[in-house]
Amino acid sequence: MALLIAGLAYVKISQIRKGMAEGAKHAPPPAAVTTIIVKAQKWQPVLTAVGSMKAVNGVMVSTELGGIVSEIAFESGTPVKKGDLLLKLDTKQEEAQLHSAEARCELAKLTLARQKDLLAKKASSQAEFDSANAEARQAQAQVEEAKAVIARKTIQAPFDGILGIRLVNVGQYLNPGASIVALQSLDPIYAEFNVPQASLDRIENGKKVRLRAEGVSEEEFTGTITAIDSKVDESTRNIQIEATVSNPQHKLYPGMFTSVEVLLPEADGVITIPASAISYAPYGDSVFVVKDQVGPDGKPLPGKVVKQQFIRVGQSRGDQVAILSGLQAGDEVVSSGVFRLRSDAPVQVANMVQPGNETNPHPPET
Repeated sequence: MALLIAGLAYVKISQIRKGMAEGAKHAPPPAAVTTIIVKAQKWQPVLTAVGSMKAVNGVMVSTELGGIVSEIAFESGTPVKKGDLLLKLDTKQEEAQLHSAEARCELAKLTLARQKDLLAKKASSQAEFDSANAEARQAQAQVEEAKAVIARKTIQAPFDGILGIRLVNVGQYLNPGASIVALQSLDPIYAEFNVPQASLDRIENGKKVRLRAEGVSEEEFTGTITAIDSKVDESTRNIQIEATVSNPQHKLYPGMFTSVEVLLPEADGVITIPASAISYAPYGDSVFVVKDQVGPDGKPLPGKVVKQQFIRVGQSRGDQVAILSGLQAGDEVVSSGVFRLRSDAPVQVANMVQPGNETNPHPPET
């Protein structure tokens, strides 16, 4: 019985060893990956924020006095210069009052001239001359008042800018303060955004900013910080920053949502890799470093394997991520295909097509 059991065990072990040998012959091929050689480079750190655009000068043009619209001298959405006529209210009654005041003013001036001659000839008293002088001045004031009323019913552009959509029509009666049209000055334009209190020591007037706005193709705009608010918001502990941005083609409009980057001083010797090379996990972020394959005896073997290396990541910029620790310049890192790798897995490097690794990527719309 012992010999029988030993024989059966020997046969079974032989079968298992033969199966393992056959399985080794049919091992899966090495995974195809792309790699990148880690290099130290200049890194432009940025402080990111979200903001909105605001006009340097922006008003809703309105009427000061009530009246019926007699003339509209502008088209919606057109540029205007300071002083350009926008709208006139009916001034027939005011013009009649002006003519009456001018007539009284002429009579008062003639009366004053006669009193002056009579006073010189001592044929009139000083009191009569003073009364005529006061009446002449009062008549002149009434003329100026009538002209001022007419001028207040003539609406002009207060500054250079772009008009919005017209809100009134000819013949419409407008109450005092009624809105006529929005007027915005678009070049330059302000970008307003908030930064945390902890970042305040890195913000100062004169620093450059870079921003993008959705819906404005893929263009990037640059500006300069020109104002920092004098207080921190107690509810959010953020402080408001204002940057002035050149906008000669009027592509940015007030109220637009923008992503803002404050450019900080450049750092030298920063290790960066594509974001696609990083395997993110709750227990730590890692990359796979390509190594030459080595046998149990320490001798090199054909082919390459990967070793999992844990890293500490820093800021990101476009497709790139700064690595604070865990990698050195010259390391060969897997840049795509990391999700199917494990440590010591064999790989085949195929760098015909590389994933994105741009600091300012411009992906096509889909």
